[in-house]
Amino acid sequence: QVQLMESGGGLVQPGGSLRLSCAASGSTFSPWAMGWYRQAPGKERELVTGLLSSEGLPHYADAVKGRFTLSRDSAKRTIHLQMNSLKSEDTAVYYCNFKELRPGRTLDFWGQGTQVTVSS
Repeated sequence: QVQLMESGGGLVQPGGSLRLSCAASGSTFSPWAMGWYRQAPGKERELVTGLLSSEGLPHYADAVKGRFTLSRDSAKRTIHLQMNSLKSEDTAVYYCNFKELRPGRTLDFWGQGTQVTVSS
């Protein structure tokens, strides 16, 4: 069973920074994808950023481009999300996601979520 261990999050003032990390264990399947989603109160969960094991180049939602940076530990299924210039609209529960990209189907695994609150 795949397990995702999230860390980071918290309360920060507008313009501040936070770093989230997520480590996946229990899976040796490849290829895979990994990233972060977020869900604000009253809104649907949305993709923030993600990367594929085969490419390694992150993709970003337009709302976070230029402010958020996703990185990956070499040879590990661990990702880090550096969030700079945070805005109040970034407030949400952030969920780590790991996907096993199996032929004909994708298996999704989720972390428990970590709260990010941007407020003065």
